[in-house]
Amino acid sequence: MNLNNASNDQLRQWEQQLSAEYDAIVAQKLSLDLTRGKPSSEQLSLSDELDGILKGNYKSLDGTDTRNYGGLDGLPEARELGAHIFGVKPAEVLAQGNSSLTLMFQCLLTAVEFGFTSAEGAWSKAGRMKFICPVPGYDRHFTLCEQLNIDMIPVAMNANGPDMDQVEALVQADSSIKGIWCVPKYSNPTGVIYSDDVVERIAKLGKIAGSGFRVFWDNAYAVHDLGAALPLANIMEFCRAHGTEDSVLQFASTSKITHAGAGVAFVAMSEANLKGFRKFLNAQSIGPDKVNQLRHMRLLPDIDALNQHMKKHASILQPRFDAVLKALDEAFTGTDLGTWEKPAGGYFVAFDTRPNCAKEVVRLAAEAGVKLTPAGATFPYGKDPQDCNIRIAPSVPTVQEVIGAMEVFVTCVKLVAVRQQLA
Repeated sequence: MNLNNASNDQLRQWEQQLSAEYDAIVAQKLSLDLTRGKPSSEQLSLSDELDGILKGNYKSLDGTDTRNYGGLDGLPEARELGAHIFGVKPAEVLAQGNSSLTLMFQCLLTAVEFGFTSAEGAWSKAGRMKFICPVPGYDRHFTLCEQLNIDMIPVAMNANGPDMDQVEALVQADSSIKGIWCVPKYSNPTGVIYSDDVVERIAKLGKIAGSGFRVFWDNAYAVHDLGAALPLANIMEFCRAHGTEDSVLQFASTSKITHAGAGVAFVAMSEANLKGFRKFLNAQSIGPDKVNQLRHMRLLPDIDALNQHMKKHASILQPRFDAVLKALDEAFTGTDLGTWEKPAGGYFVAFDTRPNCAKEVVRLAAEAGVKLTPAGATFPYGKDPQDCNIRIAPSVPTVQEVIGAMEVFVTCVKLVAVRQQLA
């Protein structure tokens, strides 16, 4: 189906056929949800051994009674696991509560109000604050910026990561740009892995940016491969080579590894940054939930155990991704109806419709019983200038439900495109 080459008669015929298919789908009264990248119940059950795993032994490897106060940095063994995930030294890692998003907000707030290395370095003291946001991107990152009145500058993503020519030009020209959001492996939502060249150029931004600039490196899917583990360049190694260690803050968590609402989050940063961030944490906490950290270390005592655990996740997720990609390939390969990446990990597939079609596709899908992430959510302020990007999250439904949802999705994309062409 190539709409640009179709006659009006052919378009009208397609519209009648697709409308009939759509009406038949609506009559089924489906109720399917592809909105959020949450683990399925099947995945969550992989970690049910956490319940009761301590068997009354609350002592960590260094003898700490984890039931008590203290230990602001987190358990040493948990920090060791975080260090393996990031590829940094354990001394550069803090292990905290269940949410890396909370850590991102805390770091952002530290930078805005208090400064990491000095009070004079607080971003808010310099006036207007701006952040570079590769798009399409993660909606929660944009929400954090809005919450703290940080202006957002969209920058295009390509197959290797953000458009670094654009990023570097912006950073050099405007000292009020204080940071950039990055999801470097299986980027949300495109599934792209940043190339080595892009990672090194991001590591070098601290040399050309204004004071206080920070890269927020959200490595949420560091170990979330569907097949063989694919490499991501170590940004801190590049930072050490270029003398920009203070410019990068790294985040990860076990939220999509164990129990999503009861995991462990990690942040890694230079010693200079840690000094300021510890001061911020110490004002609000006597220490994280070390009992939960210990539970996780009994379940996942080392990186090998973690990798084996993630293979079980992959075996559950792969058929769901296969169902999405098979539907897209069969429906749209060789057409002018849309484009998409084929991620090798993570939690999402991003699909770009023809311009000015995404909102209508999402609306029709919802009326047919399939909920999708709102069109525009993957852009700052919810405004996709092309109205084309749609994020598909196939992890929660069963494989058969994903297949059914994709039948609805494909029909809606075709119907909206044909109607637009006729108009």
